[in-house]
Parts: sequence; structure tokens; C-alpha cells
Amino acid sequence: MLTLMIVIFVLGYLAIALEHPLKIDKAGSALITGVLVWTFYVMTGVDHAFIEKELFHHLSEISSILFFLMGAMTIVELIDAHEGFSIITDKIKTKKRVPLLWIVSILTFFFSAALDNLTTSIVMISLLRKLIDDKHDRWFFAGFVIIAANAGGAWSPIGDVTTTMLWIGEQLTTMTIIKTLIIPSLVAMLVPLLILTFTLKGEVNRPEKTKVLEHYMNPTTPFERNLVFFLGLAGLLFVPIFKTWTHLPPFMGMMFSLGVLWIVTEIIHRKKNTEGKSQLSVIGVLRKVDTASVLFFLGILLAVAGLQTAGHLAVVAESLNVWFGGDIYAINVVIGLLSAIVDNVPLVAGAMGMYEVASVGDFAQDGTFWQFLAFCAGTGGSALIIGSASGVAVMGLEKIDFVWYLKKISILALIGYFSGAGTYILLQSI
Repeated sequence: MLTLMIVIFVLGYLAIALEHPLKIDKAGSALITGVLVWTFYVMTGVDHAFIEKELFHHLSEISSILFFLMGAMTIVELIDAHEGFSIITDKIKTKKRVPLLWIVSILTFFFSAALDNLTTSIVMISLLRKLIDDKHDRWFFAGFVIIAANAGGAWSPIGDVTTTMLWIGEQLTTMTIIKTLIIPSLVAMLVPLLILTFTLKGEVNRPEKTKVLEHYMNPTTPFERNLVFFLGLAGLLFVPIFKTWTHLPPFMGMMFSLGVLWIVTEIIHRKKNTEGKSQLSVIGVLRKVDTASVLFFLGILLAVAGLQTAGHLAVVAESLNVWFGGDIYAINVVIGLLSAIVDNVPLVAGAMGMYEVASVGDFAQDGTFWQFLAFCAGTGGSALIIGSASGVAVMGLEKIDFVWYLKKISILALIGYFSGAGTYILLQSI
């Protein structure tokens, strides 16, 4: 039965990686995988009380991640429903490819750190559609949105789900994430940008401006847009401050921020008719929250927790140490490259299960291993368009061809990845 647990996990993993050819949403595959791993573990004859205790222990940790993600996604959807992001997008005037690419990339990098890389990618694709008319021009910029979003998410505790997992799991603390990873992450974005600065020429064509029907159905005033945008952004940035101050789990701070924004939006829209108010309320935007992604995380984290409890991950950790002679840099670089092929969430969850947080050394809280894992898992997925949540989202929104991305963007992403990794290692040696 222990072997069957691994077989089920591998088959589930393949179903997740081949989501698009199979035309089966990865959330369904992940949920079945998670449940079956624990089901086969029960059949091994281990004491049921022990298994139940371990399951609920892991579920408490997983739930804190899921509530955090749901709160963050709801706040961002609320800002978007109020057209809050137009505060920034309306100020971009240039048509020249190089300056526009720098503006889009830098905006994406810092948005991703403040929001998260998946949400930022969706917002930036919406922006690109207002700025660039030609499909292949837009694809090229969208490729850099993926690189910048993943790099920006790696150095923020709320920027990438894998960094968030390490932060919530207390492998890393807020200031360590920011101080140690911002420079390598910046390098991972800047090196590909600098290469294109000397090769990219010309201007982009702007699409004709049209008012979307939804804008007329759900108009917002400048005051409402500004209030919700700045209050929502402040709420997201408040979360790490709340955790540092109270030492409560991050989802508590996120729920507090969501509650404040919920009350404020109810107050400012209280005089509107029911139909108009419903589209601008938290209850209304909850329908737009990507619940499938939340359920995917639930399934895959349950599966990894099952393998951890059964002892499989400890065996893998020992094997990696043997293969790479205990070189934590090599182990993490490989994990980062693997995240371009398969989702980085189970990879990081697996690493968290494989290696215990030690009292001192590279595996201690804020240790080198955890820092470098956050960088590699966050940025390595840019090498392939299916290697990250932001890449999959952009691929779906813009219908970007896998092979086109491989030819045009992958090499640049890999150059940025290895440049950032080299920068981190160099900084550690100083």
C-alpha cells in the first residue's frame, strides 16, 4: 500500500501537468490524488487514531494557507470591480517598445510583490489589451509579464503562494524574505530586460478606445476607485505587519483587512439600488474568485502531507542529499528547474515535508536553504509557460502557443533565472 501511495501521487501529478492536453481541470485531479493517498495510507494497517490526528494536524496548516489565499483574491477582485487599477494604467502614454516593456515589467514586478503573481498577471494582461493591438506584440509583452510577476512574487511573503507557504510555515520571516531575495529577484528580471533593450526596436499599435458595457452597467466614481484601490493595497501590505506585531497566523490579518474593506464598500454603496450594489460588494465579487485554484491547493497539499506522514519524503530528502553531496544550492536549482515542468506548489510542499526546520544551520528558520528555495521555486517556473500559476493564467487569457513561448521567451527566462541564482550565491559568499 505504501508503494501504491507513490503510484497514485505520480499519476495525479501527471494528470496535473497534462491538464491542457487531457482537458481535465487540475483541481479535480489534485482532489482525487489527495484523498486516495490518505485512503491507501489507512489501508496499511496504521492505527486509525494516529492517522486521524495527523490528518487534522496537517489540515489546520493547509486551511490557514487557503483562507489567506481566498482573502487576498477577494480583495483584489474587489479593487478590480471598482476599476481601481485604472488609476495606474491610464497614466501610461508611450508607444515605444523598449520604454513600454520596462514600464510594464517594473509595474508587474512591484505589483506582484504587493498583490500576488497570479492576480498581477491577470491585471497586466487586461492592461496590455488596452495598450497593444497586435496579438504577437502582446504575446511578447505577456511573456515578460510572466518573468516579472514570478520574480516579483519571490521576494515578498504575499507575492507567490510558495513563498507564502514558507512564510506561514515559519521557515522564513518577513524581513529575511525581503532583504535576502529582492536583489536576486530583481536581477532575474533585469538581465533579460537589458538584453532586449539593445535588440528590440519600433513602436506598438494602440487599439481604438472603447467603453466596455460593464462600465456602463456598474459605474464607479473617482472617489470610490481611489478609496477602494488604496484601502485594498494598504490592507494587503498590512498583513505582514499584523503577523509581526501579533504573532498570529497571516490569514487572521488578511481576514481583518477583508472585513474592513467589506464594511467600507457596504457603506459607500448603501444608497445604490440592489442590482448596482451587488456587483460592487464583497458578496458579488466572491463569485469571481478562482475557487478551483483554492481546491487545487487543498488537494495537492493533502497528497504531500500524506506522503510526509508515511515517511516517503524523508527518503527522498536523503536521496537528494546523497546525489548532490548535501549541496543545498544544487538541490534548490534542480527544484527550481523542475518547477518549470510541474507545479511549484507541490514541489515546495514536498521540500517542506522532506526537511525539518533545524535549530541552527542552513535548515534553521531563515536559513540559506529556505531562502534559496523561495527564490528558485518562485522564478524557475518562468522557463516554461506551464511552469507557474501566472504562466498558465496568461496562456489561458491570451491563448499563447506553448512552442512559441519556448522559442521566444524560455531562453531569456532561463538566463534571468541563473543570473538571479548566481547573484544570491555570490551575495552569500560576501
